[in-house]
Amino acid sequence: MSNLSKFEFVALDISRKNYLSRVLDAEIYLTTKGLGDCIIEGNKASSQDKAKAMIFLSHHLDECLKVEYLTLKDPLELWIGLKGRYDHLKATVLPRARYEWMHLRFQDYKTVIEYNSVVFRITSQLKLCWESIKDEDMLEETLIIFHASNMILQHQYHGKGFQKYSELPFGG
Repeated sequence: MSNLSKFEFVALDISRKNYLSRVLDAEIYLTTKGLGDCIIEGNKASSQDKAKAMIFLSHHLDECLKVEYLTLKDPLELWIGLKGRYDHLKATVLPRARYEWMHLRFQDYKTVIEYNSVVFRITSQLKLCWESIKDEDMLEETLIIFHASNMILQHQYHGKGFQKYSELPFGG
């Protein structure tokens, strides 16, 4: 981890598929490099820091997006432009993730691994949309969706006093 600059990110896809995760990756990376202020309104970043941030951001754009934003020199302008173009995705991702969370049923999956994968995918989508999902929420959601034939197991798990999803015997 000593050389974070070699850490590669997938380019922002023009089709919008990876915008939310890409924003998080870019924010984290820029912050670790001391460039996080470059994408904040009213920043006092030096022109050298802005150039470094711009190189990183533009390097990780789909080729079609690079052409579209080619004339921009300020990373904040690029950040705002991309946000304006793609931030509405939260309006489609969040309702779908909430729906999936509400209709999640343990018995719909053949394996615990498959169930865990879906739980983590849904909670990641909710978190990317700034929806607060705590470990206790994951734990409670899992325990209340046990099939009726597993009520004894549900009561046993409740009785054990688990505080985290990962404490469950199958909780990833």
